[in-house]
Amino acid sequence: MTNEAVDRAPIAGASAGEISDSVRNLVSTGRLQPGDSVPPIRDLALDLGVHRNTVAAAYRMLVAAGVAETRGRRGTVITSLPHLEGETAVNTELVDLSSGNPDPDLLPDVAAALSQIDYRMQMYGSPAVDPKLSQWARTSLTPELDTSFEISVTHGAVDAVERLLTAHLTRGDVVALEDPCFYASEGTVRLNGFRAAPVSVDTEGIEPEALRAALEAGARAVIITPRAHNPTGVSITTERAREIKSVLQRYPHVLVIEDDHFSAISRHPYNRVTPGAAQRWALVRSVAKFLGPDMRVAVVASDRGTADRLGSRLRPGATWVSHLLQQLAANLLASDAVTRKLDLARRTYAQRVDALRTELTKAGVDTPFPTDGFNVWVPVPHDSSAVVSALRDAGWSVRDGSSFQTPTSTTPDGVRITASRLSHAQAREFAQCLAKARESVTN
Repeated sequence: MTNEAVDRAPIAGASAGEISDSVRNLVSTGRLQPGDSVPPIRDLALDLGVHRNTVAAAYRMLVAAGVAETRGRRGTVITSLPHLEGETAVNTELVDLSSGNPDPDLLPDVAAALSQIDYRMQMYGSPAVDPKLSQWARTSLTPELDTSFEISVTHGAVDAVERLLTAHLTRGDVVALEDPCFYASEGTVRLNGFRAAPVSVDTEGIEPEALRAALEAGARAVIITPRAHNPTGVSITTERAREIKSVLQRYPHVLVIEDDHFSAISRHPYNRVTPGAAQRWALVRSVAKFLGPDMRVAVVASDRGTADRLGSRLRPGATWVSHLLQQLAANLLASDAVTRKLDLARRTYAQRVDALRTELTKAGVDTPFPTDGFNVWVPVPHDSSAVVSALRDAGWSVRDGSSFQTPTSTTPDGVRITASRLSHAQAREFAQCLAKARESVTN
């Protein structure tokens, strides 16, 4: 909308609150559209006969409410709903190395497990956390945590991260994110009006000095992946965990979220990065990567205050996670047969990503990160989208690394390759295709 259009939809008011409400009404009725600029502060103050500070305060209220944002020389602009990345749909005409899916053959038989559940319909007022799942969580987590904790259950890891951030932060707060980072975390930060501070990742995990810089700049929360970082596959080493703890020790007010999404099938041990001084912390363990993407359950261990805040949003009788899903997850995790299946998945994914990295090395393609999980990150010296396009023409679908970057990311271009179902023969053929694609883009 041009300034003429704004003139046809006049902003009114004598106080900051009235001016803010007027703009919000214009947005709600469609007379101001996403991307439209509101008048400069000086001009609107003159039109309304108010002080410039009054208009400036109104615009700050709009920014705080997520209705507008400041864009430097463009002034204050009406915001639009952010475009959020997701895993891509499978293109059956291509070899799928992009969707981020586990191998279905390495997932447990959920249908069979359903038939074995002794389920009783839960009524309003039932406890929010299923006792059997809570018992499994305490048995598995107690040896790994050096402090007391409470258990909550959310609708998967992404839901947990969003609930944790919104329970503790306000719009405009800064969240330190790994760079590159899991696209859903970056999307959650943007969608809720927080600001992302990218923190670089090396072969041992998130870099301590970069984290320190983000915290000194005012970050009030940090999201860290202790194992099988998506997209690089890095797992935090014992020494790096000690260094991160040392940094975080100086910022006890910062919310520390550990997203341990690959826990049951990681080839590396869990190295805790949360220091004892942390007042607000959460360890999130979801099951989608090893029980199946449709198992939207995550166990959250946290301090009592954080658990109370989560509990107020996951109340019995209102918004709890389905007890059917919770009991199904608990039964699967306690099954000896499933444990054997998870062991097989761990070994198989390790063999497949190692085979791919070996073939890429033979083809002259560098894979700088020691990979856990089933994703491999390959830096691209120039335009990653061109490499993705060239591979698509050759019959391969990979994920453009740009979707794992924050707006201020310093990460070089790259592509993420999901090797969960990749045979050794396919790995060899793909490595040669990727080498040719990179060379063609470089030349």
